[in-house]
Amino acid sequence: MMKIIIVGASGTIGKPVSDELSKRHEVIRVGSKSGDIQMDMTSVDSIQKMYEAVGEFDALVVAAGSATMKPLQELANDDFYVGIKSKMMGQVNLVLEGQKRINPKGSFTLITGILADDPVHGSVTLSTVNGAVNAFVKATARELDNGVRINVVSPGLVEESAEALGSYFPGHTPVSMHRVVDGFVKSVEGIGTGEVIRLH
Repeated sequence: MMKIIIVGASGTIGKPVSDELSKRHEVIRVGSKSGDIQMDMTSVDSIQKMYEAVGEFDALVVAAGSATMKPLQELANDDFYVGIKSKMMGQVNLVLEGQKRINPKGSFTLITGILADDPVHGSVTLSTVNGAVNAFVKATARELDNGVRINVVSPGLVEESAEALGSYFPGHTPVSMHRVVDGFVKSVEGIGTGEVIRLH
């Protein structure tokens, strides 16, 4: 049994991932306003305090991170920094701080999405941030110590969000939540590292 931290544990993807992994492991649910521990992933100080509260752990899973959706013509510098601070550096800092505390042969599982590979109208900032996180994972996997692994799950539009978000993704076939959850399980319980687990 592993001790697993799940950031964004009450979200659309985070909740079913937490429910599945908690069948076999000890799960610590982390959220911005809910869960066992509250944390602001845009704050290094908040991330450090979360790790101090948890202590040693075997795996970190992230199912959180925000970014701006706007047409290119409306974008300004600050619009990019929403995603950079949250979905990009939030996840990067969770790894940078977590590597100091994670048990040997542990793992990090981050999240991006289909927009890194298949942009839609208005997704410039999110596509950029997703691509950066994918690259971070590939590079970081080569340098982590003590057999620690890192992967990123890149889901498409999930069925549960299709009604609300489908108009932003014309022609995209929604992905089942079961398949997305399996991607996270593969990363946490498998042996791969440096992988972008595409579930498109």
